[in-house]
Formats: sequence, C-alpha cells, structure tokens
Amino acid sequence: MNKQRDNGQFEQYKRVVKFFGSAAAVALELAIFYYVWINYYNVNQSIFWRRGNWLTAGEYLVLLLFFHQMYGGLKVGIYRYWTLVYSHMISLVLVNAFFYVQVVLFDKRIHNPAALVVMTAAEFFLVMVWAFAFKKVYRFLFPRKRLLLVYGDRPMSNLMNRIGTREDKYEITEMISVEKGVPQIIERAALYDGIIIGDIPSHFRNRLEKLCFAENIRSYTVPKISDILLRSSTELDIFDSPLYLSRNNDGLAWDQLFFKRLEDIVITALLLVITSPLFLLIGLAVKCTDGGPVFYTQSRLTRGGKVFHIYKFRTMVVDAEKLTGPVKAGERDPRILSVGRLLRATRLDELPQLLNILKGDMSLVGPRPERPELARIITKNIPEFEYRLKVKAGLTGYAQVHGRYCTTSYDKLKLDLIYIRNYSFFLDLKLIFMTPKILFMKESTDGFEEGAWEDPALKE
Repeated sequence: MNKQRDNGQFEQYKRVVKFFGSAAAVALELAIFYYVWINYYNVNQSIFWRRGNWLTAGEYLVLLLFFHQMYGGLKVGIYRYWTLVYSHMISLVLVNAFFYVQVVLFDKRIHNPAALVVMTAAEFFLVMVWAFAFKKVYRFLFPRKRLLLVYGDRPMSNLMNRIGTREDKYEITEMISVEKGVPQIIERAALYDGIIIGDIPSHFRNRLEKLCFAENIRSYTVPKISDILLRSSTELDIFDSPLYLSRNNDGLAWDQLFFKRLEDIVITALLLVITSPLFLLIGLAVKCTDGGPVFYTQSRLTRGGKVFHIYKFRTMVVDAEKLTGPVKAGERDPRILSVGRLLRATRLDELPQLLNILKGDMSLVGPRPERPELARIITKNIPEFEYRLKVKAGLTGYAQVHGRYCTTSYDKLKLDLIYIRNYSFFLDLKLIFMTPKILFMKESTDGFEEGAWEDPALKE
C-alpha cells in the first residue's frame, strides 16, 4: 500500500469532522445567546413565551449561519487558527449588534448594552478555545499532506512561498520537472499524498490530470487563463456531444450596466453620509502631520483604457516619487507618514474614491485601477492583462477580497477574470459585504520587503 493511502485512513471522514466541528461552534454561540436572552432580556421584557423564545433563537441561528457563510466562519480545516477566530468574531459582532437594535425596538427602556458586551466577550472566549481544540484534533486526524510539485519553464517560487505559509496543511516534499516524462511523474506521485501540477504545457497537463484521475491520485492544478474562461462558459446540451458557449462580450450587458450604476450611486451616497465624520478626522490628521495637502491624486486606468485621476488621502511625504519614479511602497518605506501607516493598514486612505464612484470614473466593485506606467510594463509581459479593462475599475473587488498585497499581477489577473466572467448583482453584494473583513486584517506581506514576493510582470 503506497504512502498516499496510508496517510488517508481518516480522509473519508473529513467532511463529517468538519461538519460537527462547525456545528459545535455554532451550538456554543447559540447556547450563550439563549442563556442571556432568557435570563436577562426576556426577563425584563416578559413579552415572549416558549414559542417566541424559540423563534428568537431561530432568528439568531439563521443570522449566525448567514454571516459565518459570508465571512468564512464555517471553513474549519481550511483557515488558519486566527483567521478562523477572526471570521467568527466579525460575524458575532454584526449579529449581536443587529440583535441589540432589535431588543431596543421591542422595549426602549432596555438600552443597557452591558449584558450584550459580556455575551459577546464570552462568545469570543469560547470560539478561541473551540478553534484551538479543533485545530489539535484536526491535525491529529489529518496530518499535513506530502506533495510532489511538477514544474515547467515558468518560475514556481511564488507558488512555493505561498504553499510554505501553510505548513500546517501542505509540505512540498519533492520537485520534478515535466521533462522527466508523465510515466515517471505518476510513478513518483504514487509515493505521496498528492501532486501539484504547476504552469506546464497543456498537453502534458491534460495527460497528467487524466492519469491522476485513473490512479486515484489527489491533484492540485494551477489554472491557466484559458481555464478560467472555459470554466465560466455555458454548457449547451442541444447536440449529442458536449459544447461550451463563451459569448465573450465587450464587458457587461446594458441591463447589467444600468443596475450596477444604480447600485454604485445608492450605496456610495449612503457610505459618504456615514463616513463624513471620518473624512473630517482623517483630513485634520494628515494636515497636522506635515502641513501638506490632505488629498493625493494619481493617474489610473479604467474601462476601455480610459485614464482618470483617482483620489486618496495622502499617506506619503509630498513629492514622494519625484526622484524614484513609480515604485511599490513596502511596509517599512521611509516615505510613508506616521498617520499614513494607519490609513494604509486599515485601507482608509481609499475612502475619497467614493467621489470617483459618484463621478462615474469607478465602480464599487471591479478590478483595482492600475497606473498607466506600470500597466504598460505588465502588459508587455502579460498581454492578457488588458482583459481587466472590459469593466470599470473598482474600489473593492474579487482580487482584493481573495488576494493579497503581494499577489502577483498574473494571479490578480486570474482573480479579476473570475469576477468579470461570473459577474452578477449578488456577487457584487457578496464582495461588498466581505470587504469589511479584510479592512481590519493585516495584509500578508511576509517576504515582500526582502523581495521573496517579487512580481515577474514588473520586470522591464
């Protein structure tokens, strides 16, 4: 029996373990809420009896499941410990805030949030204990997978660095060149728990994937741009042979553009009203730092390659690129102002772009607008980079939610194409709801300062 099958003795029970692990966390959170509701809020109101209490608990459960699904609180065994805990925390804050508003509406006399604060703290503590215990059990049952990496001509350093950050789940034990031949690769792959098929020529990849399926070998495949385009095509069943339709329109249809613009205007106007105090406070903080201008404008690209001036709160010294030209700012860049570090860490420097959205330069959701100078270099190395310009640039987007600051231009392009090809009004709403989660998460820039995350597309 090969090594792959030895390590997978509990593999068939993984979904069951994940389900009951998630169910335990939700049950603990619900139990704490129900105890507080019965022994504090409903005692004071005395308006609900048994079925009313059950209905209230059911409402809390539905909201919990909704936000856990939105922010990844149910992705046990996938997220790291603190990422999983943070996902639960942000969901609990939103659900408990909604619950508190509802309680106040029931009875205006009950406005003391002390019980709610204690309840939230207790839920946080139990989530941390649960996540720690589940991590230990999960690692015991499902040890990290030993993988064989198949590489071709493209550099694999970025992929290896990313996999290296999840040493709790994966370990690249051996690397093998595609030039060794498919039979030898399959023979080596049988000794491991799986195989990573890198960016290799399509004919080799197709043979490998078929043989992995035939031999029951787990495979992880790095997608090509053509894979993303094909995956988002429509399957036609009008013939006796499968056929995939890819309409390849120039951006969005007229009705999609209409509702997307309506979405931009309504939500942006609301956000401007809510964040107006932040505009004032941040403006004063920037002005008091060095006396320079509060806002900073920069040329960016949007739909169809149109150039516009993006607005930001200034986070760097005046004329920061006068001598260096356009370069990416690292975490310890001396040009960044003290208040600028906080603004960058929380993405609050992007707030003025709400004005760009109202003007019609940008959309709430879309690919991040790139600078023309950098776009020329990237397009020279990745001609498909221009595909991003089929839609308006966005304040947030698929690549911002699912990527990182150090994600390469090639990988950002893939993420942006997933959004463009799968666009829907509900996908926009989902990405908007998911954005607050990444606002307060420290960007993963490990290795960025030392050049470990160098972007090959930025090399002239």
